[in-house]
Amino acid sequence: MNAITRRNFITGVACSGPAAFSAAELLPSSRTSRSGSQATTFFDILRVPDFVTAFCGLDQPAQLRRTGDEWNGPGLLVTTAPEHSLLSIKVAATTARPTHVHLRWGADVERGVLVLNDAWERSYGDLHWETLVPERVLPWYFLTTDGETLHGYGVKTGAGALCFWQVDPKGISLWLNVSNGGSGVALGNRELRAATVVTRQGQRGERALDAARSFCRTMCDAPRPEITIYGSNDWYYAYGQNTADQIVRDAELVASLVPARGPRPFTVIDGGWDNKQTFPDMEALAARIRDHNVRPGLWIRPLEADAGTSDGLLLPGARFGNHADRQASPAFDPTIPEALEPVLAKVTQATDWGYELVKHDFSTYDLLGQWGFEMHAQPTLPGWSFHDRSRTNAEIIRSLYEAIRQSAGNRAVLIGCNTVGHLGAGLFDAQRTGDDVSGKQWERTRRMGVNTLTFRLPQHRSFFAVDPDCVPITTETPWSYNRQWLDVVANSGAVLLVSPQPAAMGAEQRAAVRAAFEKLTSGSETIASDWQENTTPGHWRFRPAKEKAYDWYQDMGAWPFRI
Repeated sequence: MNAITRRNFITGVACSGPAAFSAAELLPSSRTSRSGSQATTFFDILRVPDFVTAFCGLDQPAQLRRTGDEWNGPGLLVTTAPEHSLLSIKVAATTARPTHVHLRWGADVERGVLVLNDAWERSYGDLHWETLVPERVLPWYFLTTDGETLHGYGVKTGAGALCFWQVDPKGISLWLNVSNGGSGVALGNRELRAATVVTRQGQRGERALDAARSFCRTMCDAPRPEITIYGSNDWYYAYGQNTADQIVRDAELVASLVPARGPRPFTVIDGGWDNKQTFPDMEALAARIRDHNVRPGLWIRPLEADAGTSDGLLLPGARFGNHADRQASPAFDPTIPEALEPVLAKVTQATDWGYELVKHDFSTYDLLGQWGFEMHAQPTLPGWSFHDRSRTNAEIIRSLYEAIRQSAGNRAVLIGCNTVGHLGAGLFDAQRTGDDVSGKQWERTRRMGVNTLTFRLPQHRSFFAVDPDCVPITTETPWSYNRQWLDVVANSGAVLLVSPQPAAMGAEQRAAVRAAFEKLTSGSETIASDWQENTTPGHWRFRPAKEKAYDWYQDMGAWPFRI
């Protein structure tokens, strides 16, 4: 007898209006810890929520009735079971096809509290502390502070749903997107482990980065072993107009600048290597890079399908909605076994050639049809499905990442780019945590790079190695700013890859890169001391007690237009 039958599950397919709840069921629950004159509220959400609503499409809420830690409705059962220091959320639906589950905890949220968001995949210069914005979407987790104490609330990595939070003066909401594509998921007789809620109550006086990093470690049970990743990536000086000889030149440069006792660096080949005229032999190129005692790396777009691929192996164009221009990007549907084979073949091909790092890109866009900055509360548009309709989007994404990890084995370091870090944690060695910087516009590096390094640094070595993107060294961007970006990345201990344009690499630049590599490999660590005041902080504190100011702004200030 399955779990649904054991729990006297109510069958049916109809969705109806939300249930009414008494005031007693919505009483706020929070704990206030006092130290001196300061009072900091910590919200108790590791308990059965005050109410739960399920949706078969956002216009079809399903009424759920509580019995203990179970919430029953037509064709639906949501279990919210407190277990030790977590809250386990499971969803069963034999006949209904749910798209969302909304959980709500009443709480008195104090005035003046600041809230920090995360992002669905890469961030886009949009991470920041802010006072209450009730409709603000907080993917995966959020942090709160009163300036003295920092608390954390979130879901464990590897969730079975795409999860986001909201905070308003009357309480906390958690939304679980359990859709398949943009339609309801057909779970059948299985029970979905949708999410596991965890929290961390901070202590007054502890360092903010330590508190945030400790909470990130609470969310991720088994991060990959720590690794130091540094070297070169050609993208920001070549932008796809690269050649094998240029890549070997990069390897020679990196080899001449590495610390004598440091780990072996990488030279990563980015997009453009599929041109057979400029890259005639990829296996031989990997060997040429290794000849310089540098580890070769390769960028791939695993889900991209060749023109002429059978439509039966592809994801539907409907995932792009009205973006007709995106229809020219066919992508394999990884829920079809015959389509998954060529996806994974790209990974094994790279490792068979001898590449020791594989950077896989574009999969969130290819799977869900949107960039992270477009997603807001809807990671994908409604009205389409994957071939296999029995799994949620989160399960499909996680399964793809697991398959990529298995294909790479221990032969290659994996970096995810345009991937969902909360689903890749424990599988990826590193994660590109922000949108592209630039070898042409310094302003883009300031907005994207500095922001993601600041606010996702707690994930570094908690989920994976944080990759805030490259340090471009080009003739089109001012060295005075790139030098500072190089320095702060090196001090952070994050992934440090430079894009060295030959015409821009003079003696000063070589000396600075050599010093940055030395600093990175020595185990430096830093945090922005003004991260609650600025989206691109300029004041950074290094351990043990050194502070340094950076000037990120050119004479004209910040560029207010889209870049």
